Amino acid sequence: MQYEDAVKEVYEIVKPKYKLFTAGPVACFPEVLEIMKVQMFSHRAKEYKIIHRDTLDRLRKFLEVEDGEIIIFPSSGTGFMEAAIRNAVSLNGKVLVTIIGAFGKRFADVVESNGREAIKLEFEPGNPVDPNALDEALQKNKDVEAVTITYNETSTGVLNPLPELAKVVKEHDKLLFVDAVSAMGGADIKFSKWGIDVVFGSSQKAFGVPPGLAVAAISERVFEIAEKMPNRGWYFDLPLYRKFNKEKDGTPSTPPMPQLFGLNVVLRIIERMGGKEEWLKMYQKRAEMIREGVKEIGLNLLAKPGYESPTITAVLTPEGIKGEEIYNAMRERGFELAKGYGKGIKEKTFRIGHMGYMTFEVIQEMLDNLKEVIDELKRKKGL
Repeated sequence: MQYEDAVKEVYEIVKPKYKLFTAGPVACFPEVLEIMKVQMFSHRAKEYKIIHRDTLDRLRKFLEVEDGEIIIFPSSGTGFMEAAIRNAVSLNGKVLVTIIGAFGKRFADVVESNGREAIKLEFEPGNPVDPNALDEALQKNKDVEAVTITYNETSTGVLNPLPELAKVVKEHDKLLFVDAVSAMGGADIKFSKWGIDVVFGSSQKAFGVPPGLAVAAISERVFEIAEKMPNRGWYFDLPLYRKFNKEKDGTPSTPPMPQLFGLNVVLRIIERMGGKEEWLKMYQKRAEMIREGVKEIGLNLLAKPGYESPTITAVLTPEGIKGEEIYNAMRERGFELAKGYGKGIKEKTFRIGHMGYMTFEVIQEMLDNLKEVIDELKRKKGL
């Protein structure tokens, strides 16, 4: 290698220093990093077409899509927020945005920044969307065109009861857009059975792949609306992506090929593990281990009991200790957790992500260190 010194200079900056328990990007599976080392080639070559089509087919099975299309974007998952609004909601049209944390608020911002009106249905941090409240809101706002739901709220560690909420939305015959960025790959999704119109996720969360690739399932109803929607843009034009899927086994612009290869490997790993059910059991086991460990330390969770996330846990700090203090102390010990996130809860929480590549032994090591950190901080503050 001719310029090895250049590699060493950058490596010294970015080399792994921490065991990751972040909200994302997360630690990648070793098999993913291995396939991503492959030399690049044209994204119009037959080899790419094979892997593109195979990845879509595997995602279709994983997300249980009977009718509709799998679309991949060279973007973060947020790109699909904009795509859903621009492709399927009329200009100045209304969208009922359910908010249980910071990322529900982001969806409202996306709605409004694209010239549509956000009708906000907001709940206290730690609580899920209440199906009865959703039903009442839809009865009062019969002219909304769509409803947004954050399946797994990354800022609060709450998993919404999506099947129940989807049922309410369908009873009112509204489009359903689901932000599953921190849920897809870690929580069950039954796209067709639940009647979802758009559900999207990102590579850098529960799939354990580097960032840069967004994936979604899109219903036939959305495509019918999108075909007639003026000024839906180009980069996130859903019918254009569908056309390229069918005619070119590719995307309109250059995709992040290494990430796609990595995702394909993960989907094959899931298959070899015994399928989606066994993979999701692994995530549930991790989540239970972390929640039980946190409670044994004497800490409480932000999420309402019964609605805890399988991919990230928001922990309430002891009185007199800020979340950032715990975050910094754990970082000094070689563990990268996640700071509290969102108005009103930033200082009184910290978060533990359980996405991507990690072993149960490292989870236990993290919990042991967390107990020592909490004890030390309490002693220093005389608590």
